[in-house]
Amino acid sequence: MDTQATKHEIKGPEATPSAAAAYGVSLAAVAVAVVARILLDPLLADHLPFTTLFLAVGFAAWYGGRGPGLLALVTGAVAVGFFIMQPRYSFDIFQPEYEVGLVLYLAVGLTFIAMFESLRKAQRQAEERQRQLEHEVAARRLTEQAFAEQAERLRTTLASIGDAVITTDMASCITNMNAVAESLTRWTTAEAMGQPLDAVFRIVNETTRKTVENPVFRALKEGVIVGLANHTVLIAKDDTERPIDDSAAPIRCKEGEVVGCVLVFRDITERHRQEAELRDRERRFHQTVMNVSVPTLLHADDDTILLVNQVWTDITGYSIEDIPTMGDWTEKAYGERNTTAKKYIDSLFEADTRLDNGEWIVTTATGEKRVWDFSSTPVGREPSGRRLIVSTAIDITERKLVEEQLRKLAADLSEADRRKDEFLATLAHELRNPLAPIRNGLQLIKLAGSGQAATIEQARSMMERQLTQLVRLVDDLMDISRITKGMIELRKERVQLTAVVNSAIESSRPLIEKMGHELTVTLPKQPMIVEADLTRLAQVFSNLLNNAAKYSDPGGCITLAVERQGSDVVVSVKDTGIGIAADQLPRIFDMFTQVDHSLEKSQGGLGIGLTLAKRLVELHGGRVQAKSDGPGNGSEFIVRLPVVVEASIPQESGGKEEKLAKSSLRILIVDDNRDGADSLGMMLRIMGNDIRTAYDGQEGVDVAGEFRPEVVLFDIGMPKLNGYEACRRIRKQPWGKGIVLIAVTGWGQDDDRLRSHEAGFDHHMVKPVDPQALMKLLAELQVAKD
Repeated sequence: MDTQATKHEIKGPEATPSAAAAYGVSLAAVAVAVVARILLDPLLADHLPFTTLFLAVGFAAWYGGRGPGLLALVTGAVAVGFFIMQPRYSFDIFQPEYEVGLVLYLAVGLTFIAMFESLRKAQRQAEERQRQLEHEVAARRLTEQAFAEQAERLRTTLASIGDAVITTDMASCITNMNAVAESLTRWTTAEAMGQPLDAVFRIVNETTRKTVENPVFRALKEGVIVGLANHTVLIAKDDTERPIDDSAAPIRCKEGEVVGCVLVFRDITERHRQEAELRDRERRFHQTVMNVSVPTLLHADDDTILLVNQVWTDITGYSIEDIPTMGDWTEKAYGERNTTAKKYIDSLFEADTRLDNGEWIVTTATGEKRVWDFSSTPVGREPSGRRLIVSTAIDITERKLVEEQLRKLAADLSEADRRKDEFLATLAHELRNPLAPIRNGLQLIKLAGSGQAATIEQARSMMERQLTQLVRLVDDLMDISRITKGMIELRKERVQLTAVVNSAIESSRPLIEKMGHELTVTLPKQPMIVEADLTRLAQVFSNLLNNAAKYSDPGGCITLAVERQGSDVVVSVKDTGIGIAADQLPRIFDMFTQVDHSLEKSQGGLGIGLTLAKRLVELHGGRVQAKSDGPGNGSEFIVRLPVVVEASIPQESGGKEEKLAKSSLRILIVDDNRDGADSLGMMLRIMGNDIRTAYDGQEGVDVAGEFRPEVVLFDIGMPKLNGYEACRRIRKQPWGKGIVLIAVTGWGQDDDRLRSHEAGFDHHMVKPVDPQALMKLLAELQVAKD
């Protein structure tokens, strides 16, 4: 039976690019990402240096594979260090944010590369398995075709030759031979005439080598047709041997008397060879089925299963003894008998080719659900006429799981990308909000005359408020980053909860009064003591109060209540604002989530205040929850904290007003930001200090040698010589050992403070420096000097 192979091609989502194209695209992606990050520099500065590089690495790994992905990963890291991080165009990088970001960038990048490489590997393996199956099926069909052709040639050969014939007389002596007999016995008729049959026709058992009784003797004696037993070998005159099949019949005269015998025999060497080949073919076919790397079984068109390989048994848990028929197996696998199995088998022979039966969900003996890509191929007939079929299945369970995971990952990435875009848009909006009035205030001061002190003071106050708001936005971002990385450290002490609440109210009061809200505060008569970081816990309540003020219409009511409940103290902040929809409550504390995005309701913020509050509360061992009856019905945020002990001392509220500190010191300011250095110098000069400025690290060391300052305010990231190295050089000088060195930098992590201390700095202050804090420090140094 001729067969035609159906070709299948497995295609990936994208054609595999050439190596040069893949690496080129990888570098192009990195270049685009770096340019994009540089364009975002006015918004991000040195923060999140690798933001755009993640997409470049993921794209390179998806498009070109592991090599281009790794190239993009390494090139991106180098490009960020050279083009983006300060100091730019140099690899002299000492910024922990770059190192932390680099670790995260490498981890995520390698995850992308491993994920896409795994997908590519799985696809290649699937394609390879498909090709192997097709090659095996093709090989089987070629073998079947060759066997059929050989069988046809054998039939033609057998039909074209006659059987060997020898006749004898009653004494068993040869009387005649045909040409075929001459060929087989290697005796000519002339040589054999009159010879005893045993001399010419010598036969033995092929196994025992014992002489076999000649059938002619029995035919002459009994007058019946006699055939030889199996496994008989004819030994020719030249001692060549060949298996034969023969029969002997008596020759009778007209009267019916036996006058001789005719011996008819044939060379069955070819038949023996074919039988051996058939046995070997069956053995090799069975061996092939058993060695196929996918579940394979051989079954007949009557539904009988003849053979299953070990892979089939291992996966399904069913052996050939457990499943005598296809119907039994499908009933076990699917829970019902496959009524279409017979029609499917018939269609195989009608099509005379391989057919795919699609994806089946198979239930194994242990109850596990597996997904198989199933196909069947007719392979011929048995001598009885029963048709045979080989069915194979590719287990695609893992592929299906990966596909589902990829779909989920794509959805998650899409949601993350959407929220990222919203956050960036909100961040840009929130940063521009305070910058606009600051710019206007500067212009107002520039235009105001000498007699307009009130106007200048009003502009200054406005700029100070907006600058405070800008610093708060940056601080919130840094706080949430520290908490996420587990780097925040609480300075806990036993504090009165009333002091914490009063501090929060003081911070939020300007916004509440600006919105015209009525704030009602209810405190218990008995003071409560909690183990907390006063500043951080006050930040929690301040965020909740600000949130209530922002999302309430002007003139709303805000209620802050504190009460004892068992071993907890409960702080509730309730408002009459826009409320929270039921579907938003579960994710109200998620990063970048905002209750309402409409322009008329927008009150600013990055959507991280509630996230920050929740995590700070959890760090204090408490929990926070949100309640709302829906849009327009206000909301309530409830914080629960463990109480340490009830206080017996009276509560205090408010604080003492501090006097403006003064100093008269020789101070050197070193900062590559000229405006920052000059403005700070002007402020400190007005306070009565002798000021010098320098604009890079090397100049700072040189000026210090000439000026011999008592205090040096050093920026860290500067050209020519960074702040750390400049500090070390000054400390090496005899005149530099008694100078008070203060690091003034945008880096404020604990590791940054430790590094500045190791470099020789006496103090570490984070930009933008609080003027009051700096004045207080200088006043203390003045007192120590006096």
